[in-house]
Amino acid sequence: MAKILFVMTGTDHWTLADGTSHPTGYWAEEFLAPYRAFTGAGHEVTVATPGGVRPTVDAASLSPQANGGEEGAAEVAAALDGAAPLHRPLVLAEVDPAAYAAVFYPGGHGPMEDLAVDADSGRLLTSALDAGLPLGVVCHASAALLAAERADGTPTFAGYRVTGFSNEEERIAGLADRARWLLEDRLTALGTHYSAGEPWAPYVVSDRSLHTGQNPASSGPLAEELLKAIG
Repeated sequence: MAKILFVMTGTDHWTLADGTSHPTGYWAEEFLAPYRAFTGAGHEVTVATPGGVRPTVDAASLSPQANGGEEGAAEVAAALDGAAPLHRPLVLAEVDPAAYAAVFYPGGHGPMEDLAVDADSGRLLTSALDAGLPLGVVCHASAALLAAERADGTPTFAGYRVTGFSNEEERIAGLADRARWLLEDRLTALGTHYSAGEPWAPYVVSDRSLHTGQNPASSGPLAEELLKAIG
């Protein structure tokens, strides 16, 4: 059995270009699919958030439309309620990644608000990468890569092949024109080699110990890549 750290957003909103707050948090599938994969394989999951706040689930990710109907939505809500690590998160600043066999970042728009500029998360990502820990990041959680840098200010993930929620997907979702910035643009400006597959289809990119997934549908396949890396 291995211990796997989930680093999750601690916010319940995303500030748009006009200053208004878009309700959000983490996306249910992006936590639940990997959580089930890891615990189903016998591993232990620990959650950490900025300040140790209990993470907020994006209500849209609990809707019948996102879960194949009312029955699926009720099952997902019950599964999240029964996921004990969500109810007792650690304080991110106090976490030592060396205590874990892998690190995983679920998405949702929340990371665009907090993890994208969180220095504690950036340091953890750099430490995990330097230690060769399998590192999984899915969808909007790729925004957390923006906060990781070396002592000289060099972006930690410059030169890495990555993916994350695409500009096209943000446009289809109806928020591209309202966002202060778009993830694909920032990852490209960071110096990563960004690529994307078809909107909403599973797409995973692995480069050394870093494994990234494009969207919610990539959560399960990304978790499988991490399980292979853990061995």
